[in-house]
Amino acid sequence: MNNDYLKHMLLNRRQTKSVIGLSLIFSAFAILSNITGVLISFDQLSFYPLFGQLTDEVVIANTRVLSIGVSGIVGGPLVGTMVGILSGIFRYFQGGTDPHIYLISSILIGSIGGAFGHASIKKQTYLTPFQGAGVAVLLELVQMACIYFLSSNRVMGANLVQVIMFPMMLVNSVGMSIFLSIILNTIRHEEGLRAIQTQDVLQLTKETLPLFGSGLNPENAQKAAELIHKTMKVSAVSITNRKDILAFTGAGSDHHRVGSDLVTDLSRQAITEGEMLVAHTRAEIGCHCETCPLEGAIVLPLNDGNDIVGTLKYYFTDDDQLTEVEQKWAEGLSEIFSTQIQLGKVDSQKHLLKQAELRTLQGQVNPHFFFNTINTISAVMRFDPDKARRLLIKLSQYFRANLTGNRQILVQVTNELEQVRAYLEIEEARFPDKFEISFDISETLHHVLIPSFLMQVLVENAIHHAFKERETDNKIHIALKPQGENLIFSVEDNGYGIPESIIEKLGREVVESAEGTGTALENLNKRLVGIYGTKSELQIESSSDGTKVSALIPYLSEKEKMNHENSFS
Repeated sequence: MNNDYLKHMLLNRRQTKSVIGLSLIFSAFAILSNITGVLISFDQLSFYPLFGQLTDEVVIANTRVLSIGVSGIVGGPLVGTMVGILSGIFRYFQGGTDPHIYLISSILIGSIGGAFGHASIKKQTYLTPFQGAGVAVLLELVQMACIYFLSSNRVMGANLVQVIMFPMMLVNSVGMSIFLSIILNTIRHEEGLRAIQTQDVLQLTKETLPLFGSGLNPENAQKAAELIHKTMKVSAVSITNRKDILAFTGAGSDHHRVGSDLVTDLSRQAITEGEMLVAHTRAEIGCHCETCPLEGAIVLPLNDGNDIVGTLKYYFTDDDQLTEVEQKWAEGLSEIFSTQIQLGKVDSQKHLLKQAELRTLQGQVNPHFFFNTINTISAVMRFDPDKARRLLIKLSQYFRANLTGNRQILVQVTNELEQVRAYLEIEEARFPDKFEISFDISETLHHVLIPSFLMQVLVENAIHHAFKERETDNKIHIALKPQGENLIFSVEDNGYGIPESIIEKLGREVVESAEGTGTALENLNKRLVGIYGTKSELQIESSSDGTKVSALIPYLSEKEKMNHENSFS
């Protein structure tokens, strides 16, 4: 099963395109089964001639039940029912003895097979070959029951069932087992390949961090391009700024020369539009060299958080190599590389930040968290590649949100939620089932403006300090509630509480303790006071049953955001 399109459908059975594709494929198989069966009459057996018309005295034994059953098990109820209807109609017009029986049974078989398929799709798996054999026997029994009870001649129907039931059960159960074995082997092979590719990509992100983090210059860009070319196994890789080619390696390097102006129209378009572009022909790439060997390309914009600063380009000498999988990997990597560029920009501008009390917290990006998370993803990837990819996306979202907060004093609640949820999903992967997180934030408040990192700092503080070594029953509740013209934001845990000797100092000064220094809370509290005044100081309530940290925040609309940011920029 080496067809990429078929693999995609089997791995993405919920997608509309997959449902349509699987319906058409299995309908073709079912119809083919109808015209390649064995004729059974009262006195002889014979092979059915292609596209022949059945007389009223004969029936046809074939593998139609297997085709319809497989369609339902693989594609679910919609696919199974659709294939059953199409195959049943075709069989009805073939004629023979009581053709209506096979129209009815085909629809029933497709629906029942679809019910089993629906259950497996919900679990994102397939039936085992043994289970499939059992379902095949059940479906054949449905077929036999329809023949027996719906036949116009009950004696003739009973005789037919006696002749074909056991051979058809055997054929269909073996066929179902073989088919499911092929599918499961294909999926295991595909997941193995994805695991290897995920491991390579994780290693690539580690190696490119210091390169993109140092900014887009020819030396770093060329090293990064060579690493990407080696890892992604594409025909060529290029990195540009907005005007020039900074790096190029692979096919076409004779005229895509480093230091020259952008050669392709596609690159200029990607920079202008700020979106990924895909070309499947040399004409679409827009290279004006007649001998250029490149036939396909993926061009992705690179941004520093504010502007498009360049492009990352993957080239292919064979357009067939440019699959949807390559596009997804390329898009994900471009987001990570853009984040790395933003990290470098933040680092280079730290010395320019003069208002340290308000910006110190925002200027910090923890490299230990990045590498610990990468190691966690590497471990998860070995047994759950799909989850590893999701965590990689969450890591990208987390750092993107960090960088957004670094440029803004106030952000919308929805942005903070995205950052915190990405962080919590990563922490859940690192410490499975250790924390139980709940939110009480109405969607009507998602547009409200709050200080950047407010939610992140308090949630992270609770996770790191509230529960010590306790492994279970660790609850954190995050709430945002209206109170007049203000909002009360709070993070509450059921941890061990904070000693009375330091609770009055927290948020107001550095507190030396075994659990930490309280610097994050001190910085956050200073920011709150600096933005809103002393009424918004952190309020900390703690006992042996847990801790609640809250802050009073004015209800601010988007229109008021500019005034506040101008006051503190």
